[in-house]
Amino acid sequence: MSALDSRLLDGALATALVVGSWAWEILEQGKGHPPTPLSMTLTVLVNAPLTWRRRAPFTVLVVSVGASLTYHFLGYHMGLNSIGPLVALYSVAAHASRKATGVGAVLVIAEWTHSSANQPGVALWSALGQSIIVAVWSVSTGIVVQLLVERGRQLAEEHDAAARRAVVYERVRIARELHDVVAHHMSVISVQAGLGRYVALSDPATAHTTLGVIADASHEALAEVRRLLSILRPEAPDHDDETPYTTMPGLRSLDALVERMRAAGLTIRLTVDGEPRTLPPGLDLCAYRIVQESLTNVLKHAGPAHVDIRLTYEPDALNLRVTDDGPGVVPGARPCGHGLIGMTERVTLYEGMIHAGSPPGGGFDVLATFPLFPSEEGRLT
Repeated sequence: MSALDSRLLDGALATALVVGSWAWEILEQGKGHPPTPLSMTLTVLVNAPLTWRRRAPFTVLVVSVGASLTYHFLGYHMGLNSIGPLVALYSVAAHASRKATGVGAVLVIAEWTHSSANQPGVALWSALGQSIIVAVWSVSTGIVVQLLVERGRQLAEEHDAAARRAVVYERVRIARELHDVVAHHMSVISVQAGLGRYVALSDPATAHTTLGVIADASHEALAEVRRLLSILRPEAPDHDDETPYTTMPGLRSLDALVERMRAAGLTIRLTVDGEPRTLPPGLDLCAYRIVQESLTNVLKHAGPAHVDIRLTYEPDALNLRVTDDGPGVVPGARPCGHGLIGMTERVTLYEGMIHAGSPPGGGFDVLATFPLFPSEEGRLT
């Protein structure tokens, strides 16, 4: 509710109490309670300040209680003008400090006790007990409302914090995807460009082949970058665009990846054991990126090498292994750099395990294992 709406609602409440009290005074004038300009003015002072009960609750309470006590001390109707102070006390409990609430409760109890005790047939102890009950009820209601409002504010802050964390996570995910796409394709382009320049005059056919690999790699890189950047566009994609966005790659794209890397100079054998299964999109992309990063590292660090890629589908796991016969890792060096860190983060996200290093016979070996939950695929997405 906006501040204007709250002010209008409080103003309507104050107006209703003023008009209702005036009407009651007029109806009771035949019973020895004739209204006067002073009594009607005091009625306004008791109830009209409730319009500002949210902005200055304690001030409104003091004014309302003071006007009500004056009204009753002057002998006007003892049954009127006690609701305004009670509403003001509720407002103090809901919007002010506990100290102000305690002082306000004392003032309201005194005002209610005075007005009730001066009515015929009401004992002082009964008036005091009644006053304490209504004051406690008013304060309790105000405190409950204050707690609910505070809880609502905390929930809103937690929601905002969760939304910010989600944005940060999405940015990290997109940054990782961009790194994988750019690093892989630029590595292919760099290697092929160097080879093409070397054989440009001596072997035109090979140079032509390298240009084809460069063209294919750059085209695929641009398509994947466009797909990733389209996530950041708030507007809908332009369907008239001649170049549609590519779908998210996965293990079904391995054949194309292998062919491209073969054209770049690697000798690759791809083996699939077990019955291939439809994987959750996130895990499918993760497995593809691990193969892509592993082949990129072979191309960058091992030169022309033989690579063995083996996918093993087990009932409750997916095993992914990429092995090459290159020179391996120099002792003390950091294998794969940020690429290995990125692969580890991806595998951990899907509750898997990864091992990368040089076996005793040389080369380099990457082994990743993902648990599969046939009945809980949603948890992997």
